[in-house]
Amino acid sequence: MTDERDEAVERTAAGAPGEAGEAAEAAEAGGSDGDEVGAPDAPANSGARLRRRRGRGRLIGFCIALALLLTGAGLLAYVGWEYWGTDYVAKKEQAKIKEDLRDRWQHPTVADVIGPEAAAPAVGSAQALVRIPRFGTSYEVPLIEGVRDEDLSRGIGHFPGTGPGQIGNFALAGHRVTHGEPFRGMPDLRPGDEVIVETSDATYTYELDTDPNDLIIPFTQGWVIDPVPVPPEGEAPPGMPSLPSTRPREALITLTTCSELFHTDNRMVAFGHLVTTTPKSP
Repeated sequence: MTDERDEAVERTAAGAPGEAGEAAEAAEAGGSDGDEVGAPDAPANSGARLRRRRGRGRLIGFCIALALLLTGAGLLAYVGWEYWGTDYVAKKEQAKIKEDLRDRWQHPTVADVIGPEAAAPAVGSAQALVRIPRFGTSYEVPLIEGVRDEDLSRGIGHFPGTGPGQIGNFALAGHRVTHGEPFRGMPDLRPGDEVIVETSDATYTYELDTDPNDLIIPFTQGWVIDPVPVPPEGEAPPGMPSLPSTRPREALITLTTCSELFHTDNRMVAFGHLVTTTPKSP
């Protein structure tokens, strides 16, 4: 009996380490399993970071695309305004200027009665109406004193100096595009075409001597608006009359505009002379 108890004790003692070892192995296995269960956290975090980076990239790309779209739309709007919007506004303003000018002629000031021989008109003021039959029967544009941007945006500009009908060079400038484009058709003008200028006291009819396509010059050549436009040697266009001196002796007209429809520093020029003066009835 004693022997049997001793054997049981020995078996128990011998089994204890085995069970402890198994428990330890199980714990180690469990720890190992725990590591395997937690292992996917690293790839999951990496995937989240990648998704965030992609999201930021898409947002940046969207913002750039939106900026480009808005820039393009702004440029198109600017071009549309320059080439169509300014024409619309200018023609409405010109219609108002013509109405006011005719009303003023019906109720003239002292300067209106005296006519172009009076003191120089104020820069920016409207003093006459210009008609060019070659451009159509409805063509009539106010003549604005001065050639500043704001003057040319309201009609045909007059270089200060010789007035309509006066001895000297009555020099005019106008846009070919934008702001009512009064001289858009200037390349169509030919020698013999008329330019009719109506003031408060008379109507002056000029006849062109030169083809505007025959004289294209840099804007820096100011001789074309001199009181007597004497060209440099070899630069006189066909049909331009020879002027014997630099002292004004004839009533001349000069038309100037851009030589191209789009931006250019060159000018297209045509010359003419006064052929008739028709006073208005009192």
